[in-house]
Amino acid sequence: MQFAVLGSGSRGNAMLVESNDTCVMVDCGFSVKETEKRLAILQREPDEIDAILVTHEHSDHIKGVGAFSRRYKTPVFTTRGTGRSQSLGELPDWQRIIPEQDIAFNDLHIMSYPVPHDAREPCQFIFSNGDRRFGLLTDTGSSTTHIEQLMSGCHAMMLECNHDLDMLAESSYPASLKQRISGQFGHLSNEQAADFLRAIDTEKLEQLVVAHISEQNNTPTLVKQSVCEALECESDWIELADQDQPLNWRTV
Repeated sequence: MQFAVLGSGSRGNAMLVESNDTCVMVDCGFSVKETEKRLAILQREPDEIDAILVTHEHSDHIKGVGAFSRRYKTPVFTTRGTGRSQSLGELPDWQRIIPEQDIAFNDLHIMSYPVPHDAREPCQFIFSNGDRRFGLLTDTGSSTTHIEQLMSGCHAMMLECNHDLDMLAESSYPASLKQRISGQFGHLSNEQAADFLRAIDTEKLEQLVVAHISEQNNTPTLVKQSVCEALECESDWIELADQDQPLNWRTV
């Protein structure tokens, strides 16, 4: 099993998870043209995508889903709440995600789980090929004991470190936006992500990719400082997903 990131941040999010001949895309927050360009960098053709899994309906995650699906007849999997978004338009093949029920594509098994975020019915995913586990956790304002139990024992993880609390407080953002981002249904701060890592079982964790990093309210240095302190690791062990450039394939 392996994964790659087309891009991650407030201007667009998409990633790939692959096992043998199965390849799924999580979210598609870029235009179809930009998605095609980034897939080419990762040496994948659009018609090789077996399905698009959608975490929630915010534009930086769903912008290109409908258009990509219609062009390439790609099945789209969402929760019922996310599926009600008008941004999707008519889909050639819509499949409902029921949180915590397994979705199987050959030997790639995907479990969705609910998260606290200000969307209709948001979810995140854990991927497994029967031997190795890759956990995805972004776009959540807080962690829960249940999330921590599910994410414990992963061999690889992609985790949100959206903002630094001090930078957000001092930013020019309106007070309402600051409250939304830092609230229970917003995004994980560096400190929250570090606390999450301390709370879970990371004994099997071999690699960590940090995602959804704010360009205005965070820095790579602050991200790595928080995460490395939590994991007691060196900074070069942490990989940061970028908004503008894909992160190449990583084997789980």
